[in-house]
Amino acid sequence: MGILNPLYDAVSWIIVQFHKLFGPIFGNDSGWAWGLSIVCLVVLIRICLIPLFVKQIRATRNMQILQPKIKEIQQRYKNDKERQSQEMMKLYKETGTNPLSSCLPILVQMPFFFALFHVLSNVANGKTVGVINESLVQSAQKAHIFGAPLAAKFTDSASKIESLGANVTTVRVVTIVMIVMMSASQFITQRQLMVKNTDPTAMAANPFAQQQKILMYVFPIMFAVFGINFPVGVLIYWLTTNLWTMGQQLFVIQRNPTPGSIAFKARQERLAEKAKKQGKVLTPEGDVMDAAEYEAKIAEEKERAAKRVQPTRTSKSKRKSGGTQGSPAQRPAVKGSTARTPPSNGTASGSANGNRPSGDRPQAPKNQGRKKS
Repeated sequence: MGILNPLYDAVSWIIVQFHKLFGPIFGNDSGWAWGLSIVCLVVLIRICLIPLFVKQIRATRNMQILQPKIKEIQQRYKNDKERQSQEMMKLYKETGTNPLSSCLPILVQMPFFFALFHVLSNVANGKTVGVINESLVQSAQKAHIFGAPLAAKFTDSASKIESLGANVTTVRVVTIVMIVMMSASQFITQRQLMVKNTDPTAMAANPFAQQQKILMYVFPIMFAVFGINFPVGVLIYWLTTNLWTMGQQLFVIQRNPTPGSIAFKARQERLAEKAKKQGKVLTPEGDVMDAAEYEAKIAEEKERAAKRVQPTRTSKSKRKSGGTQGSPAQRPAVKGSTARTPPSNGTASGSANGNRPSGDRPQAPKNQGRKKS
């Protein structure tokens, strides 16, 4: 028993349940019944991944914010890799950032992707897999989307494609169109994130943003290269998940954009226009309030700031000297005590230590301390 067998069973069971729903509507052997079953599998998985997607958005933003500090740590400890790693982990812990969170949705999807690939490959070879029995295998082999079998690939031979009841030209045209759509949707999703939801002023000095810009071109190329080896059913799966990601990201960018980005400025303009129509104002924090209420809040904050008195810290020397520095003549007299004033003729003041004013200190004779010969 393989380690992924339970996952094969789970994926095949979900597809079969959706096929039971769409089979009576489109026909059990219809490509739409099987195709929609795969689409619903994607939707179900992506709904379960929404909490991870939220973590991904937060992790991506935190990584963008932390890039200047990360670069500073790398420069400071460039000759000490161990200390550099310790400081980086300390920074991630203090800010609650997990660099792997930005990859979690993709990592979680990959086992389902491989499981679906395995299920469709077995169906193409006429083998049962999971809960898909022999009758369901025969039904799936008859299923076509736009004339292309769900189990067919671009690289399949003409004889194999003909055994599935289709011709090579139709299969290759359908697969190429789906690969182009899959790559284009991936590119649009990444570009949407880079252009609309990233602070332009931080792009040049942000290595993380530069990496995202490179991936914007790398991922579509990868999809195009590997897509020719994917069955049509897997292309449907990946195209659906790309479209879901694009729509989900568009929703997040409109509702909760990154501060300083183009989307954030557009959102502030929309909120300001909406507040103006309602006779209200938009605060710098992005809250919509009544004009009178906002002015009262500002006035209250100013009044509170004016009344706020910051405590001053007195040094130890000041506490010993009564809170002030300088000569005894400069210290204020304490109530109930007699203030002493130094004599003006430069003689001793009668104090216990016998200190003299700094300006009237007599000089020692030049011959003092010399021995007579």
